[in-house]
Amino acid sequence: MNDLGLFGPEGAGVLQGDCLELTRQIPDGSVHLILSDIPYGIGAEAWDVLHENTNSALLGASPAQQRAGSVFRRRGKPINGWSEADAEIPREYQAFCARWASEWLRVLKPGGSAVVFAGRRFAPRCVTALEDAGFNFRDMLAWSRPQAVHRAQRLSVVFERRGDTERAQQWTGWRLGNLRPTFEPILWCFKPYRITIADNVIEHEVGAYNEEAFRRHFGSTDNVLSCGLDQGEGGLHPTQKPLRLLKGLIELTTLPGHLVLDPFAGSGSTAVAAQATGRRYLVIERDPAYCEVIRQRLRPASEGSSG
Repeated sequence: MNDLGLFGPEGAGVLQGDCLELTRQIPDGSVHLILSDIPYGIGAEAWDVLHENTNSALLGASPAQQRAGSVFRRRGKPINGWSEADAEIPREYQAFCARWASEWLRVLKPGGSAVVFAGRRFAPRCVTALEDAGFNFRDMLAWSRPQAVHRAQRLSVVFERRGDTERAQQWTGWRLGNLRPTFEPILWCFKPYRITIADNVIEHEVGAYNEEAFRRHFGSTDNVLSCGLDQGEGGLHPTQKPLRLLKGLIELTTLPGHLVLDPFAGSGSTAVAAQATGRRYLVIERDPAYCEVIRQRLRPASEGSSG
């Protein structure tokens, strides 16, 4: 097994490549926290299509999406009614999670947490994959977002386009799709430990949580977290998460100097938050363009700049 020193002078850094292959090179029990915004499997972008289904209008565009411009661009809905292929999508997503879950368990210290942003639709499948790998499920947090795009089409408009005014009037007020998605689940799992939590904290420095630090970030210890992107913070990635939210989650379960791993780094917000809170970071991203974004975001602090 490779030593963490191969990943940089402090055993941390930014790696470009396949997350599973690179995670396999991380030593057993060397990571204090895994904090990651994994693909949701809902077709938000090409990298988020994790199934072989051919019965969906994947990555298409509706008139409503075209009017909304850059607010949202993708969709994935059945075009010929639900089929057996549609029914396989949740199982395929669970299989995707299972491919990396056991490696996550291996690299974590006993009592170490895996805190995972997961989509509402497939979060249960992710939990199942993590539990099957050996994790214990501790809690599901809710990230309450200040803004959420409502994509549910009005049913009356569908009938109006068909020239069916009678049904358009009959179904006024009805929509196709979901309620406004104002929250996203955050899954909190941990690696089992062989002794009490108190003894595990002595041996591995993880297992408990920092209530005071969490309260400083969110004003309470409730498991519903209200937080948005600060002005000028967004625009780097289509699924970018607020730094304040990530800082709070990092300080919830780790101490300064601990190692935080993010195998699905995106624009590197986990690394930026870890750096800002005095933790080491090891982040993996397969897209070289995003790796450069991450390095640019980390460079000011590493060069002593206040930016």
